[in-house]
This record gives sequence, structure tokens and C-alpha cells, in this order.
Amino acid sequence: QVQLVESGGGLVQAGGSLRLSCAASGRTVSSYGRGWFRQAPGKEREFVARISWSGGSTYYADSVKGRFTISSDNAKNTVYLQMNSLKPEDTAVYYCARRTVVGGNYVYDYWGQGTQVTVSS
Repeated sequence: QVQLVESGGGLVQAGGSLRLSCAASGRTVSSYGRGWFRQAPGKEREFVARISWSGGSTYYADSVKGRFTISSDNAKNTVYLQMNSLKPEDTAVYYCARRTVVGGNYVYDYWGQGTQVTVSS
């Protein structure tokens, strides 16, 4: 079993910064990539960023590119999301998930419980 626990959310003013953490435990978590997603009230969950297990490859949604940075510390089995220049539209519950390959396709198979980020204008 794999457990993912997010932390670091909170209330911040527009233009401010937050750093989210996603701590993993369980079987072979260090061999998998991870991603961050978010879901705002009344909206579908959307992709934010992902990182390979080695940390050498990252990818971002256009809406956060240049403002958010995903990184990892495999010694701690933790992935981070540094969020700068936050906007009210970044308000959402942020989730991290494990990325793996099933049947030749990438899927996200384990999810955390989420952490709330609220950006005030």
C-alpha cells in the first residue's frame, strides 16, 4: 500500500507564495514519478505539474508555468510544489498522486487527501 500526505496549504494574499509538500510512504514509492493536481469549487480536477522519479524531467500546465516549480527529495520520499506569484484563480484543493505505467500508459494510481490553498485578492 502507498500513502501520500500533502501539507503546506493555507491562506495567502495575491502575489504571495506557498510551498506544498507531498510525503510518501509504502512500497517502492521512490521509483515512481509524481504529479500535482488541483480542483476548484464547481470545477473538474486539473493537472498542475509532474516530475519523474529521478527529478530530471518536469512538466507544467500553461496556467502555472513560470510561477510554480515542482521538485523532489527522494531521500525523504517527498515532492514539493513551490508556488509563487499566486493569483485568486489558483484557489483550489491541491492533490498529489503517484504516476506509474499500466498497460503501456501513464496513470495516476494513488492519491493524497488534498490540501486547501486559498488566495485572496
